[in-house]
Amino acid sequence: MATEEPFHTDQTDLGDLESEQLYLEAANILQKLQSDKPPDEEWSLDDMEANIEENLQDKFVQEALTQDIDLAQYSEQIQDKLQIHEKAFVQDFIGEANNIANLHMQISSCDKILESMDHMLRNFQNNLANISNEIRHLQHYSAELNIKKKNRELVRGQLTQVVDEMVVPQSMIQIITDMPVTERQFLEQLHELSHKIKFVKEQSFHDAIACQDVQEVLEKLRVKTISKLREFILQKIYQFRKPMTNYEVPQNALLRNRFFYEFLLTSDRQIADEIQREYIDTLGKVYFSYFKAYSAKLIKLQLDDKPEKDDVLGADDRPRSSMSFFSASARPNLKHRATVFSLGNRDCVLKQELEAPIMVPHAQQKADIKVMESLVHQLNLNDFVFQHPFEYLFRSEQFALLDNCCREYLFLCDFFMLDNRAAPKFFMDIFEKTFKLMQKNFESYVSDSFDPIAILLCMHLVYRYQVIANKRSVPILNKFHEILISICENRFEIVMKANIDSVQRVEPHKFSSIELNPHFIVRRYAEFSGAVTRLNEEFPNEKISTLMTRLQVEILNLILRMGGEFPQRKEQLIFIINNYDLILSVLTAYTNEDSSECDAVKSLLRDRIDDYVKEVLIPYFSPLIAFVRDSDQFLSDGNIKQLENKLTVISKLFSGDFKKTFDSIHNDVIRSFPSLKLSQPILKEVFTQFLSYYHDFQRLLSSNTNLKTASSNISLPNLHQLMVEIKKFKLPFDGDQFKPRT
Repeated sequence: MATEEPFHTDQTDLGDLESEQLYLEAANILQKLQSDKPPDEEWSLDDMEANIEENLQDKFVQEALTQDIDLAQYSEQIQDKLQIHEKAFVQDFIGEANNIANLHMQISSCDKILESMDHMLRNFQNNLANISNEIRHLQHYSAELNIKKKNRELVRGQLTQVVDEMVVPQSMIQIITDMPVTERQFLEQLHELSHKIKFVKEQSFHDAIACQDVQEVLEKLRVKTISKLREFILQKIYQFRKPMTNYEVPQNALLRNRFFYEFLLTSDRQIADEIQREYIDTLGKVYFSYFKAYSAKLIKLQLDDKPEKDDVLGADDRPRSSMSFFSASARPNLKHRATVFSLGNRDCVLKQELEAPIMVPHAQQKADIKVMESLVHQLNLNDFVFQHPFEYLFRSEQFALLDNCCREYLFLCDFFMLDNRAAPKFFMDIFEKTFKLMQKNFESYVSDSFDPIAILLCMHLVYRYQVIANKRSVPILNKFHEILISICENRFEIVMKANIDSVQRVEPHKFSSIELNPHFIVRRYAEFSGAVTRLNEEFPNEKISTLMTRLQVEILNLILRMGGEFPQRKEQLIFIINNYDLILSVLTAYTNEDSSECDAVKSLLRDRIDDYVKEVLIPYFSPLIAFVRDSDQFLSDGNIKQLENKLTVISKLFSGDFKKTFDSIHNDVIRSFPSLKLSQPILKEVFTQFLSYYHDFQRLLSSNTNLKTASSNISLPNLHQLMVEIKKFKLPFDGDQFKPRT
């Protein structure tokens, strides 16, 4: 192949060409201006002017115009030069013809090579497309194989599970038929058998033919299992019938194997119903017999000396001869009306002993005998039996019932799998007769009871046991408890009305003597009111509060009626104050001082003390009191002589040893009110009132001219001297200014 020679051109005139190219472009533009319009079209002056204006904007035209060159001539010059250069270019091309031919051959050869390469690449591309299709096909086929594999594994697992759940192994048959039901292996196989029975029953609904191969074996095992479970559960139920049986033992045994009943419930409903009926019948009789015997034994421990219908607030206490507590004739003295209406420590049944162990009658008698053995031996008492108030026995009975009911209710819900709708009926089927027995016994006692404290204690025991039952999630006892509360309320109302009537019927003039000290009827009421107030604090009862308000009104009226038996106003006030103070003291000991009961008595006591304070000063300082009280009338008369006489009388009160007068007042108050807690404040009130009178008296003397004249010849002690003497009685005073009491 010949060597290629590079193309070359004549470079001599290239510079001229570049400089002349601008003029050539200008000539072309002029020609274009001449040829833009077709010859058959007429040029308008506006179009020509616009075209010229447009072409004159060209940079080459502007450059040519700036040099003042004839464009037509210059265009011809350019044409000549171009022809010369064209001829030179043709000569050069002819000289390079061989090289151009070789170049053409090389280009053709390259085209063939590129064409073969293009063909090869197209074939390769087609092959790659085929390979990609094969890969996609293989991937799809692999995915199908994977799905088939998973499906077969899933089917294999399900078939294996179905076979395992249907097959009845020989070990299961041997354990269920031969092993006792209390063994753990039996319970495990029982769960497995229950599962197989359910599974085969489900598969039979889908017409699984394999179920026919095992149904007969499973049915025989089911019948054998039901027979063994029925026998076991009935044996545990029959254990309740044995005397002195601890009921928790067979119940715990049943709870440990509660799946037995669940199996019977799902496998044979008739057997399950039979067990339910047997349990209800057995436990109903057991609880009825137990509480019937227990109540009968407890009632023997009750106090024989219980309140009677004559033991009311208004009954008259007569002196009794003193007897030995353990003497044969001591029984009538065991009952004293003051103890009927006092709480004492009887409320311990609501606190420390509320959830104490129940009383066991024969064991309690032995314990009481051991406690009293030495005293009984010393006093030669052979038939002495330590007895208890009814509320102690009632607490033990109700707590025993509460414990048994709560345990039984929870057992029924757990073992027999009862819901909140079925459990109450099941429970009442067992305890209905027992509840009726307990209600009848309680009504029998309460209907003859005249002990309001015992009735109230029983009612509050029921309140508390009702709360405990609800905390233990056994609300089924609410109805029974409400019946007992209603019985207590009705009987308490009857007893209270009897006591209110007794207070209304009291005739003070029939008492042989009435002392200034608190009356025994008021003492009874104070103790009783304090007891009821304390018991009624935690569980307020509106009906009881209403009855107590009525009783309080009658007692206050009785105090006024008895106070009216005293001839002197002062004695009447002393009697009333002592009785009011007793009521307030007892109420304060039992309840809060800010209670409504205390506030009512405080107000009455305050008024009576004010009356007494004014009354006690009259025997000693009546001229002074009358002068201060009637000073306006004396001063309006203007009679100096009369004022002098009155002031002379007043001065005589202080002319002697007035300290003895203060001693007399002190002794009078102390004797009238034995309680220092009451007498000291009253004594302070008395002296305070006296100082107030004396302060007003001195103020009158200093403020009125006539009084100043009348008192000029009279010597009187000053207020400070009197206060010094009064303070010797250890009575604190807040200041030296005193105002009359209203």
